[in-house]
Formats: sequence, C-alpha cells, structure tokens
Amino acid sequence: MAPPESANLLAALPPFKPDLYQRAWQSIPHPTLPLLATAHQKSVTVFSLSTLSAHSALTNGHDRSVRSTTWKPNLPPHKLCLVTGSFDSTAGLWRWNDEAKGDLEVDVTEEDSDDDDKKEKEWDLIVILDGQDSEVKSVSFSPTGQFLATCSRDKSVWIWEDVGTNEEDDEWETVAVLSEHEGDVKAVAWCPETNRSGRGRYSSDVLASASYDNTVRIWREESEQEWVCVAVLEGHEGTVWGVQWEPKPRGEKFPRIMTWSADRTVRIWTLKEEEDEEEAPQHAWGSLGGIPNTMRRALKEEWECTAVLPTAHTRDIYSASWSPGSGMVASTGSDGVIAVYREDEEGATNGVHATDDEAAAELDGDVQMTNGHTENNKPQESRRWKLISTTPNAHGAYEVNHITWCKRYDQGCAPERRGIEEMLVSTGDDGIVRPWQIIQ
Repeated sequence: MAPPESANLLAALPPFKPDLYQRAWQSIPHPTLPLLATAHQKSVTVFSLSTLSAHSALTNGHDRSVRSTTWKPNLPPHKLCLVTGSFDSTAGLWRWNDEAKGDLEVDVTEEDSDDDDKKEKEWDLIVILDGQDSEVKSVSFSPTGQFLATCSRDKSVWIWEDVGTNEEDDEWETVAVLSEHEGDVKAVAWCPETNRSGRGRYSSDVLASASYDNTVRIWREESEQEWVCVAVLEGHEGTVWGVQWEPKPRGEKFPRIMTWSADRTVRIWTLKEEEDEEEAPQHAWGSLGGIPNTMRRALKEEWECTAVLPTAHTRDIYSASWSPGSGMVASTGSDGVIAVYREDEEGATNGVHATDDEAAAELDGDVQMTNGHTENNKPQESRRWKLISTTPNAHGAYEVNHITWCKRYDQGCAPERRGIEEMLVSTGDDGIVRPWQIIQ
C-alpha cells in the first residue's frame, strides 16, 4: 500500500557545482566550518557551503570506491582532517594544513581557483588504516576525536585510538575488534557528548552499529581497551541501513537512537534509565573503567522501540537525518522520496507511544515489550511523530543514497540567518548534490 500523501514543504535550491557525473554515496557537513564532503567513486569532493561550488578534492588514495567519510573534530579552523572508508578494505586519513591562507571559514567564501591540480595537491594522504577483510562501509569519529570506528562487510567493527603525542602526530592503534554481528555491518555512529558523561554506570564513549542481520548493537568501554556489547536492538524486519543518535536530547535524558531499514520504517529507541542511575552522584573515579569490580553493575542495558515514524516510503530507506536545530527528521532511499517528520512537542518525552497503563505494564515487566510491533507483527506508528512533507522524484528517476541537515551560508540566505538557518542536502546516483530549503 502506498504511503498517504502529504504537503511538499521543500524547495530545491541550485545544486552544488560541478555535477559529479557518477554515483555519489553521501555528503557530510563539517562540524563547524561551511564545508561539505561528498564521497563518490574513488574520491571525495569538498564543497563550499558559501559558494555551493567545489572547494577541493581528495584523489589517488584508494583503489576502489570511497563509500563513506567523516571529519575529525576539534581542530583549528586552518587545519582539516578527513577519514575515508573504501571498498578496497582500507580507511585513509587525509590532512589539509595551509596556515598561509589563514582561516578557512573566511577563505571558502572566496571564489575557488581554476587550478585543479593545485586543489588536489592540498590534501595529503597521511595514514592508511588496514586490516579488515572486506569493504569498509562506514567510518565515524568519537566526539573528542580520540577514537575512530570503522565497519565492514566482514561483519566486524574496529575501534582505532589516536595515540599520537599531539594533534599532528598521526599514530593510530587498533584497540578493539568487535565481531558479534551476524551480517555485514552497514553503519557506525558515536553518541554525542552529553551531560550524562561519567555519571553512574555510563561511560563517556558509546558506539552504535547497524547491520545486515536486522539489528543494532550498543558498545561501551568496560575497562581500558575492553569494549563490550551492552544491548541488541531487535525489531526491524530487514537490513538496518543506518543509525544516528539524537543530536540534542531534552533535559537530563540519555540520547535516543534513530534507525532506518529495508523494512521501510524509521524507528526511535529509548534507553530505560533507573531512578538511582539518574540521581547517581559524580564519583571520584569518573568514568566506568575506574569502578572496582566488586562495585560494578552488570553491563547490560534495556533499550525499547518507543516510536515508529509514519509510513512514507515504498522501498528501502537508505538514509535518515535528525536535525540538531529543529529536531525534525528527514528520510530518503530507493524510491527517490524525501520525507520530513516533526515530533509533537506536547508528547515529546522519552516515553513510550502506547497508553500510560500499557507503558507502565511494559516497563514493570508485566507484559512483553512490543518493540514497536502490534500483535500481528505489523509496525505500530507513533502518534507523537507527524509526516509533514513528502517530495517524490527528488533526483528524478535515480535513487537517493543520503540526506543530511546542515547550516546555510549561501548568498540566497539572509545575511543575519547564515550559519543559523538549516537546509537539507541530498546525494544521489545521478551524481548531483542538491540542497533543499524548508518552506515554513
């Protein structure tokens, strides 16, 4: 059955130039600068969000397609670092270091040079991280940049640690190989920094991984260089294509998790937090690794599917993005549709979508958790989330591989709104990177 029709609240802005003329996998905005990195073929093109044009390119580093990329956080504005994950089974760490040009946040507003050779030489491939047996599907930095996670078709997740003595000493060690998934691992994502870091039994670094085995696993560092799976999120009925943490959780709650799947659903998962953990004081030992074994609680967590977003897609959902500004969610995929959802503020708590009595019974263990399903095993949609916009044929007849929220810096945005107003950026098989304005 086709999803119900809704309004189209997206207006296409001029696409980024030049067109890539080849399948593009994803576009990742820089955490602070007006830059966007797009993975395609064996390279990455970095676009300026100010001019909507190419800023630089990373080339000649991989033998096969670059499937994913991630920016290293917490670097000065004149220094850039990208990690690329490739189908050649490796991850590459690249650096741009051009102190002579000053602040990149200013420089990218200028017209780019026509000297393509010069552009390509400004990125240097510093380190190749290898060891996984098959395609690297996803790469992700932890919030501090200390850890890098990579995942692969070989069913493993690798965690690498930056052991260099300074920010330019590129020395990385493999500190964990996590092999509990039963299928290809499609995506990895680190929990953002929150006010829960170091409290109770919650360690500061938390990783989620999504897999072809229809599950998401949550990993925490139990002790130094010892990572364990603390939860398995089950409920999807197809490959889980991706996972994202809630970028800005409300109040004191731990961030929720969003997942999307070949089963054509987007789901929200919530950690069940006990009262004594919420009120736990900050102990002298700080993070979990310092707690004596005799005092350490079992490292198992209970996550529940607390929302299934309204049906909007007829085929696999390849990508979804949760806005840190508005809190809205956008999704896209094989059917070429871009859908936008909004959470009802009146009911936007980290609670369940069932009635209060049903919720209490589930949380008390009196009835089996539904994990977002009804008795006939059909997804139960949340009444808190509303489908507010659908845009069909976003890239014509082509599949859309990725979508992300990012800040606007282009000339079409009012000067006082630059760096504040949001837009969506979609990336497709047609090689076009397309920005979209939200019509409010």
